[in-house]
Amino acid sequence: MSASAHAILTDSTPKPNGTLAAGHVAMVFKYNSKIDQHRSRITLVKADKSESVLTIVTDGSKPNELDTSADLAPGSYTIRWQALALDGHITRGDVPFTVK
Repeated sequence: MSASAHAILTDSTPKPNGTLAAGHVAMVFKYNSKIDQHRSRITLVKADKSESVLTIVTDGSKPNELDTSADLAPGSYTIRWQALALDGHITRGDVPFTVK
């Protein structure tokens, strides 16, 4: 039986504290291990602290990613991610970013 580590975020679009253009924005969160895409979560937090859960693409073609998209107006945002690794461990984090 092999042991897996917790899912660690290795790359993301948007980058932490990065800037994106307004409009339809594709977002990608890459991890160091396979993710249970059906039971993970990505929440968009707006500057006014309102939150909306974004739909994760679950086609299975990129098992170590959480992919989503949203229509974003200029402003400050935070992506709050919760990834469930296939080893059963949950990791969480925030990615703040700005839309111009």
